[in-house]
Amino acid sequence: MSTAGRKRRQDLWAHFTFNDEENKTKCKECEAVIRGKNTTNLKRHLQNVHPALFSQLQKSTDEGGEPSVKKAKILHQDIAKALLSTVKYKSDAKEQQIKEDAIAKWIGRTGLPVTTVEDEDFILMIETFDKKLTVPKKTKISNLIEKQYDTEVTKFKKRLSGARKVSIGIDLWTKKGLTASFLAISCCYFCVEQNRPEHKLLALEQVAHPHTAQSIKACVHKCIQEWGISSEKILTVITDNGSNMVAAFKQSTQEEEETSSDDPDEFHLGENESEEETEDVRYQNMDMDMERMPCVVHTLQLVVQMINKEPSAKRLLDKARSIVKLFRKSSVATQRILDECGLIVVNDCPTRWSSTFNMIERLLKVKESLCKVANEMGWDSLLSSEWQKLKSLHELLLLFAEHTQTLQSDTMSMSLIVPAVLDLVSHLADFEQNTNHRDFAALARKAKLNLKQRFAWVLDPTDEKFSPLVAAARFLNPTVCETLLDVAEESIQELLKQAEGYVVQSTQTHEDNRDDDDDNVEEMKGQVRDPTPDPAPESAPSSSSKQPVFRFLSKCRSKPKPKSSTCGIK
Repeated sequence: MSTAGRKRRQDLWAHFTFNDEENKTKCKECEAVIRGKNTTNLKRHLQNVHPALFSQLQKSTDEGGEPSVKKAKILHQDIAKALLSTVKYKSDAKEQQIKEDAIAKWIGRTGLPVTTVEDEDFILMIETFDKKLTVPKKTKISNLIEKQYDTEVTKFKKRLSGARKVSIGIDLWTKKGLTASFLAISCCYFCVEQNRPEHKLLALEQVAHPHTAQSIKACVHKCIQEWGISSEKILTVITDNGSNMVAAFKQSTQEEEETSSDDPDEFHLGENESEEETEDVRYQNMDMDMERMPCVVHTLQLVVQMINKEPSAKRLLDKARSIVKLFRKSSVATQRILDECGLIVVNDCPTRWSSTFNMIERLLKVKESLCKVANEMGWDSLLSSEWQKLKSLHELLLLFAEHTQTLQSDTMSMSLIVPAVLDLVSHLADFEQNTNHRDFAALARKAKLNLKQRFAWVLDPTDEKFSPLVAAARFLNPTVCETLLDVAEESIQELLKQAEGYVVQSTQTHEDNRDDDDDNVEEMKGQVRDPTPDPAPESAPSSSSKQPVFRFLSKCRSKPKPKSSTCGIK
């Protein structure tokens, strides 16, 4: 007799025996024979013939006897589910708090809405990363963001208090339709704690029209007081050349008449640029012993805008704009030129730096495709002579676009102002001599004179508004400093003398004067910037790394001199 097969129910088989050879089961109680060994048949036999035994069998099973196969499966599934189930972090657990802070920091710094945490896909993504994490609600995220902001403000104020000098940058712009205006106030300084220059946005406030000098001054003074910046620490205040900006920081003993640059006839760069005002005012002192410095890039763009006053250049640009306008209004022409060369034409914008250069550069890139598509559409294109003049105009504006891109960096750009201006002066002189177009040669000559006049406060030590600060900033750039030392031109050497005197005087009068002069130079790095950056142009031009950044320096450089101690400010 064999007991092969699946595991037997001991309580049931206590009443039966199985004959393996005959494949029959025999009841011990009544000697009845049942074919096979199916337990269902055995239980049915007990239920019909031996009801008392069947009741006893059922009772033992209910009281904890051998469970059925189905119940065993259910129990196995429950155990597996319990083992695989995830226990959520407690609300006060360290892991939960760390990950909540990380989510809040991400949302706060990216500017995403706090309702992101309630998005189904966001929750699903977080659960994929960590099933134990309970995604916080938007209210908790808002509170965490405010808490983190307060913490960062405290840290920043501590770092700012350790700065020797701080430069303030101010910019004002208006939305399309004049529906709202905003004033941005930033600062740049050398952070001793992190040993590097830092550029931070202090405030971004909506201001009401009219944008008077008094309202601008009030916003700036309020911001400075909130961040605990003393007037003695402010090295300079950098603004655009708008008449309201100039008046806001003009020192005077008499009550000033409030001015506003809302004149629609003024040329606008960002918010406002009054060319007439900047003819007379390029560098003014600010009240509370603070000095104002005009934004170099804004001023450069005023020089560039002289092309709109040259009749031949204006006619050429107007015709180029009309062609661009035709293509941008036609979806068919746009698709055709896109299929031809993978590019489309771009329009220029008077409030975007280098946008005219970008328009010209793109037209020259797609010249062949543009002429082909214009021919197919039955439109007039530029003549061969006009394409040549457009290429010449591109050469004229190329260096302005390069230096605009260089000088609008966050930090360390003030050291590049003097070589950049000298480079542009040299470029305009070369262009005047080498161009085949007399009208453009005259334009280059006028632009060169205008450039020298506008930047006399940087280049000419005899100018009444000359600022030695810009000249001193070059000592922080070893390449510029060493190169200028090798230039024998008297005006350059005089600038170096003025710069050295300024640095020595500033170092000697500071309370925390250090023995190591190199450390003094390092702490001044945070002041060298032009804090009014513009969005990078679509195709930003860049100089080749194999060539000098400033062509003027390579041309005017004399034979190498013995290394001087002036650059080290010994």
